[in-house]
Amino acid sequence: MIVVPAIDIRHGQVVRLRQGRSEEQTTYGHDPAEAARRWEAEGAERLHLVDLDAAIDGEPQPGAVGAVISAVGIPVEIGGGLRSMETARRYREVGAERLIFGTAAVTHPEVVEEASGLWPGAVAVAIDARRGRVTVAGWKEDTALSALELGERVKAWGIERVQYTDVSRDGTLDGPNLDAIAEMARGASLRVTAAGGVSTLDDLVRLAALEELGVDEAISGKALYDGCFTLAEARATLAGVEGER
Repeated sequence: MIVVPAIDIRHGQVVRLRQGRSEEQTTYGHDPAEAARRWEAEGAERLHLVDLDAAIDGEPQPGAVGAVISAVGIPVEIGGGLRSMETARRYREVGAERLIFGTAAVTHPEVVEEASGLWPGAVAVAIDARRGRVTVAGWKEDTALSALELGERVKAWGIERVQYTDVSRDGTLDGPNLDAIAEMARGASLRVTAAGGVSTLDDLVRLAALEELGVDEAISGKALYDGCFTLAEARATLAGVEGER
């Protein structure tokens, strides 16, 4: 399993939101490209980029995204407000290695299916859930659809990976929802990127125990920015877990 540093961009700054609430924003820097170079220098194998201008304001920023991608040599994935093929193409044109659709998987499934067919293996779906039910529109609207139902649905479209987030834990440092993550990996038989709540190295160890189910990536934002652990410590811890197997 690898740890993927998150870079959330809003109005040109590196920020983190608590449970997706724009009014609970913490700013960690004013140069997303600099943050990307930092994580690459510390050993990141990929970066998770979120375009919050697109997610919150409906205004995609492919230029800002492209500046981050061109600043590093490692793969960069992009999500946040990705709901049209036009935006998807613009992100791919600036070098995004993986596209992560969220709300569109519920509201515009034909877009996700088309993108998956056009770029096999380069499209993932973010399944954001609250109490087991999918939430959309920047986590403002809960649906009746269960997270596992959506996982099974997107697998039928050819999607190979989902990013699972328990939104009640995102940005809280309360620890990941291990049971829900395991249920998603086991039930849908997909590769899973775990997100939301990672706060300690022990959290990473517990997530790594789910690797045999398909949980092979963990996104970390606030924990890394707040210094709960370093990326080097995270990589060393996971290497130790791998060595014990």
